Amino acid sequence: QEQLVESGGGLVQAGDSLRLSCASSRRAFSNHAMGWFRQAPGKEREFVAAINWSGDSTPYADSVKGRFTIWRDNSKTTVYLQMNSLKSEDTAVYYCAEGSDALARTMATGGLLRVDAWGQGTQVTVSS
Repeated sequence: QEQLVESGGGLVQAGDSLRLSCASSRRAFSNHAMGWFRQAPGKEREFVAAINWSGDSTPYADSVKGRFTIWRDNSKTTVYLQMNSLKSEDTAVYYCAEGSDALARTMATGGLLRVDAWGQGTQVTVSS
């Protein structure tokens, strides 16, 4: 069964760091962009970061730029999200996403409409 499986969420304090991982068993991983979205309670799911196959294109949401870093290990078919200097407003369920094509900017600009597959989500809670 092809799927995306996230791990690494948890409860941390403001200012702490956390690393999320997303392991893919989908065949499209090798030539599609990957990304992370998040959804806070009562809010819509929003784009966080994306990465193309080669890793040289990594757009970020303005709210996380400079604090979050996305990268991928194609040999392990895994994408990561390093989150530093966490804030209470980062509290959300974080979803791994497989883009509809190879371009990271497609996911950044197209949002939910340009996602072919989702993980089950992992909760990140930041206490202030």
